[in-house]
Amino acid sequence: MDETFGQRLQERIRALGPLCVGVDPSAATLALWHRPDSVEGVEFFALATLEAALGSAAAIKPQVAYFERFGSAGYRVLERLILEARDAGVLVIADAKRGDIGVTNDAYASAWLDAASPLGCDAVTVSPFTGVGALSPFFARARGGRGVFVLAATSNDEGRSLQRARTDDDVAVEDLVLGSVAEINRRDEGLGSLGVVLGATRDRPRFDLASLHGPYLVPGVGAQGATPEHVGRLFERCPEGTVLVNVSRAVSEAGPERSALRDAVRRWRDNLSTFL
Repeated sequence: MDETFGQRLQERIRALGPLCVGVDPSAATLALWHRPDSVEGVEFFALATLEAALGSAAAIKPQVAYFERFGSAGYRVLERLILEARDAGVLVIADAKRGDIGVTNDAYASAWLDAASPLGCDAVTVSPFTGVGALSPFFARARGGRGVFVLAATSNDEGRSLQRARTDDDVAVEDLVLGSVAEINRRDEGLGSLGVVLGATRDRPRFDLASLHGPYLVPGVGAQGATPEHVGRLFERCPEGTVLVNVSRAVSEAGPERSALRDAVRRWRDNLSTFL
């Protein structure tokens, strides 16, 4: 049986540490780097961040919105970033937060997870608002070695009232998502390919985080206030190599000088490794 995405990611985390470097070329960050808010500025930022991540980060996570705002030209930069990361052996998680129903999800899944697609990545983030079951086209492709991270408990304050809302069976929505993903992952041997997004700024849910049978993608560290110690406490019972922590602004603020960027990546990797 082929390796699952979860197994591939776990091996990468064990080898390089639990850091995922976010690639978020916002207008504010480009200004900080003294670069124009343009396709050229986005390309410079994206490739410099990838270079800094090589050999020190388990994955990169481009935020699709910052490329999409430039239309087809922005997507060409994103395609180049994905290709160069693949050639360098770096896992790529597309932070696209897609999610619809039926054949629409099938098209989204094809775009972001098929090897033949120019946007094909190792994993993609998805929203379960139309129902976890509606995401089955993504899950089907994940069985081919790709990964899916389902939003469960995000790091932004605005999401908490919805994600903590309770079903008719008195189960919080975030726990429902976690439990649904865990149930699907039990079909695989070892660590499954379905993960969840769970912010480091959140309280521990009722669900036993050690029983997901899949990886966690953890935002909220650095600029949003959470620390490596917070992450360590939240996921203290989870198996080694199952927690991938995204850091974006706290890394990019060290740029644009290349050596300073590399130092920031290594510092965050080392700090996170202390607690995970």
